[in-house]
Amino acid sequence: MATEPHGADPTEATWTFTNLPGANLAGRNFGGANLRGANLRGANLRGANLTDATLNDADLRGADLSGANLTDATLTSADLRRANLTQANLTRAYFFYANLRRTNLGYANLTKANLYDADLRRTNLRGANLTDARLCYADLRRANLVGANLYGADLRGADLRWSIRLYANFSRAIMPPKKHYG
Repeated sequence: MATEPHGADPTEATWTFTNLPGANLAGRNFGGANLRGANLRGANLRGANLTDATLNDADLRGADLSGANLTDATLTSADLRRANLTQANLTRAYFFYANLRRTNLGYANLTKANLYDADLRRTNLRGANLTDARLCYADLRRANLVGANLYGADLRGADLRWSIRLYANFSRAIMPPKKHYG
């Protein structure tokens, strides 16, 4: 059964290693909060404000973050496998070494996001805005990039093999060597 925490305003609070799997946190304000190592597996964070939040090493597997605001959030080594981030605002979010395998990032705003060495295998990036995003050494094998905007994105060392790139915009993008996307 999903839980819903009550009480103090979570804004800028420290919630390190908090255990809230399946919690209903939809629309909550976690702006600036420290959620390092938190277990939010399967949590409902739909429309939540996580601006400038720290989610390093957090477990967000299967969480619903659709429409959430994660502008300037830090998600180093976070596990977001099979999470739903459709239409989320991830502007300047930091996903260094994050696991985003099979995550739904459809129509998400990832402008200037840092996805260095992130695992994006089989991820849905359909219609996502990745303008000026840093995807160096990211694993994008079998990712859906249909209609994605990668204008000015840095893809050096990224693996784009078998990805679906129909109607994707790669204008001014820094591309990996041909062997990584052929």
